[in-house]
Amino acid sequence: MLTQIINARILTPQGWLKDGSMILRNHKILEVTNCDLAIIGANIIDAKGMYVVPGGIEMHVHGGGGRDFQEGTEDAFRTAVEAHLKHGTTTIFPTLSSSTVPMIMKAVETCSRLMHEENTPIAGLHLEGHYLNKAKAGAQMPEWIKDPDPNEYIPIVENCPCIKRWDAAPELPGAIQFGRYCSERGILPSIAHTQAEWKDVKAAFEAGYTHVTHFYNAMPGFHNKREYKYEGTVESVYLIDDMTIECVSDGIHVPPTILRMAYKIKGVERMALTTDALALAASDAEAKAFDPRVVIENGVCKLSDRSALAGSIATMERLVQVAVQEAEIPLEDAVRMVSETPAHIMRINDRKGTLQRGKDADILILDDELRVRCVWQMGKIVENSLF
Repeated sequence: MLTQIINARILTPQGWLKDGSMILRNHKILEVTNCDLAIIGANIIDAKGMYVVPGGIEMHVHGGGGRDFQEGTEDAFRTAVEAHLKHGTTTIFPTLSSSTVPMIMKAVETCSRLMHEENTPIAGLHLEGHYLNKAKAGAQMPEWIKDPDPNEYIPIVENCPCIKRWDAAPELPGAIQFGRYCSERGILPSIAHTQAEWKDVKAAFEAGYTHVTHFYNAMPGFHNKREYKYEGTVESVYLIDDMTIECVSDGIHVPPTILRMAYKIKGVERMALTTDALALAASDAEAKAFDPRVVIENGVCKLSDRSALAGSIATMERLVQVAVQEAEIPLEDAVRMVSETPAHIMRINDRKGTLQRGKDADILILDDELRVRCVWQMGKIVENSLF
C-alpha cells in the first residue's frame, strides 16, 4: 500500500521543497518530489501546507508517561517510548542515570529484547554514568558514583551489544582508558558531570570522547583558582572544532541566549538538541519521578533541596519550539539538530535523520506554531491530529 503526503513544505537535505509530495511504501520513503499530483490508489494525506520534517532522534532521555527506564521492565520501556512517540520522537536511546550493575543488566535485557522487534523505535541503550565526578553529581545518586573499573565495565560491554553510548568524567582515574576501550568497540564515550579543564578535555577527545552530555550543565566554565584564571570544560569543548555537543533545549537548562551562542559557535552539524526528560514528561498530574528526591515546581524538575536541576519534562516538539521561538534559530537548523545531527553522532545516518529515498519513513508534520500534528514511525501513523 502506498501513502502519499501532498501539499507540503518538505525539509530535504537540499533545503525546503514547497508544494512537494512524499511517497511511502511500508516502512520506507519511496520518493520525495516536487510533483504534487495525487497517485491513483494511494492513501492520500493532505499536509495542508504545513511543514513535513524528519522524525526526532532522542539520544538522551530517562523516561516519560510516568515511567523511567531505570525501572528496567518491559512495561516501563514501552510506556515511556510510546509517550515520546506521540510528541515527535521516532528514534530513541533509552537512558539510565547512574545505576547499580544489576539495574544496568536488567535494563540491558529489556532493551536488547525490544531492539529486536520489527520496526522498533529503540536504537540502543545510553548509560549516563556511573563513572562521574561526585563534585558535579547534580541529580545523580551520589552513592552509586565511582571511578571507572575495568573489572566492572569490560564484562558489561562484552556481553551487552545494545549499549551504544556511555558517559564519564574524563579527569577520573582510569577514565581515559575507559573511553578508549568504549570507542574501540563502537560505543560513543561522552563527557559528563565533570570538572575537566583543557588538558583533560584534549586527552579525552584523543581517546575517543567526541561528544559532550547536556553541554553547560554539570560542568564548569571559565573560573578562578585563587588569583589565577583557568578555562573550564565549556571553553575547552569550544576550542575543539570536531567535538559535538548536545543541549537541553527546554528553555530552562540553558537560557535561550546561551543556546543561540552554542549554535553560532558549534554550528548545526556539531550540535544536537535533547530533552533529558524524566518520567514526568508527557505524563498526567499524578506521575512521580523515579528518584524520590526530585520535585517539580512550575514545570521545572529539581532536587527537593533546590541544589540542582534534575532532568526535564520536555518533549521533542518543545525542543524545536524553544530553539526557533526563543533562541531565534532558523527552523531548518532546529529540525536538523533533532534529527540529522543526532543521526550522525549516533552513527545511524545511513537510515535515519533526513527525508530521502530509501531512508526509514520517520516523519513529522508540524503546524505554523511548531506543534506536532502527525507522526509516522517506520511508516506507521502513531499520532494524528490533522483530521
